[in-house]
Amino acid sequence: MSAGCVRWMLIHAVRAVCGGSRGYWTPASRFTIFSEKSNIIASSWRWSPLSTAADNTEQTPAPKKKKHDPRTQATFSNVGRSIPQHEIQVLSETGENLGIMHRANVIKIMDKQGLKLVLLSEKENPPVYQLMSGKQIHEEKMKLREKQKAKPAPVQLKELSFSAGIAAHDLSTKLKQVESWLEKKNHVRLTLRSGRWTPSDKLDTALEQIVQQMEMTVGFVSTPKVIQDGKAAMCIIRPPSAKELSKEKKNKSTASQSADSNSEAAESKTAPVSGADTAEGSTQQ
Repeated sequence: MSAGCVRWMLIHAVRAVCGGSRGYWTPASRFTIFSEKSNIIASSWRWSPLSTAADNTEQTPAPKKKKHDPRTQATFSNVGRSIPQHEIQVLSETGENLGIMHRANVIKIMDKQGLKLVLLSEKENPPVYQLMSGKQIHEEKMKLREKQKAKPAPVQLKELSFSAGIAAHDLSTKLKQVESWLEKKNHVRLTLRSGRWTPSDKLDTALEQIVQQMEMTVGFVSTPKVIQDGKAAMCIIRPPSAKELSKEKKNKSTASQSADSNSEAAESKTAPVSGADTAEGSTQQ
């Protein structure tokens, strides 16, 4: 065998072991090999100790804790056997102060007497609890509900502004709107502005006269007064109180009685004249 043949066989064997001859590579195979190498490099960089890829992962935020509103009133109920404090100040079923006791001793009293424990004041040091029966807790809950129902609803303040030169029809419409607000137990702020051709003096008097034109009785939170350097007048009216309604009713009854007495006096004055006329007529006959 010649030396050339031996050289060709060795070259062919080396190429077969190293992955084949470069003459048989295609562009697609080259791209595949390059992409595989790039993927290997990228994966090794991704999991390297110096990588910051873990910092870019989205983390679910922790749920926010609801803030406790100190204005909210706790419900009047039994705390059971789960007393958070080790030592508490205890009141008996009748309201007698039993002093500061350990929660274990309080639980023994509850089990022995068949009572329940209710928190009265958490602000005290130590907090104040009271031993109560189920009937007492029910009665206290009913009292608390009645107090909450008795609280008046918050008063809303409505506002209405108009000019001194407003037409009579428009003024009547606005006053009806004011009356509807007052019927719903709202307060109303009325502002009377001076018109272009109307004088700015005595606006408070004019505003008071406008309020008197209303068909219903009203009360004043603030009486009419001049504001904005005499360019406007303002007052706040409200629904009438029971005392104001009774006073108005009394005034109306007094006025009606005086009117009746005046009419009777007028009739009594005319009666003698008619009697004299009849007497003269009889003498002539």
